[in-house]
Amino acid sequence: MTLIDADIGSWIFPALAALWIMLPAYVPNSAAALFGGGTPIDSGRTLGDGRRIFGDGKTYRGFFGGVLAGVLVGLVEILAWSSFGLTALPHQTILSVTLFATGALLGDLAKSFLKRRLGKERGESWFLADQYDLVIGSFLLILLVYPEWLFENITLPIAVWIVVMTPLLHRAVNIIGYYIGVKEVPW
Repeated sequence: MTLIDADIGSWIFPALAALWIMLPAYVPNSAAALFGGGTPIDSGRTLGDGRRIFGDGKTYRGFFGGVLAGVLVGLVEILAWSSFGLTALPHQTILSVTLFATGALLGDLAKSFLKRRLGKERGESWFLADQYDLVIGSFLLILLVYPEWLFENITLPIAVWIVVMTPLLHRAVNIIGYYIGVKEVPW
């Protein structure tokens, strides 16, 4: 069978499953921008290189607001999965959605830490790292804490869709955030 011969369902289902799995990780970054402000996580401290640890863009309010938003989206998925018989989609658990939401923002923090070490300013684009920090962070956290969920639910086609759709969704959401005034830059 070639790619052209494959039925549409064999392409659509893994894409839907990938989106379903990643929603609790996709939502926190946007929610953090909405809820952000207040005390920076690094409290203005710098390291020996004279640069901020994370910068003003990483705040407690944004972090916890983002995690909460991701968990709430995941709880809606859990409820929808059982209430509407969506059993063909991967089964999220309270632990999986919490790990995805938290891991996404931990990945974002790690990326900000590395950006500061490289001398990149807040809002400065960093190709690939800006798009995949949430995927790497969420997958690493779930791999450390709940690996059985990861290996039961992430197939190769789903993983491929996650890699393909993440930068596209990231770009679209950031452009929208920029035009509605939530983000200072469209990336």
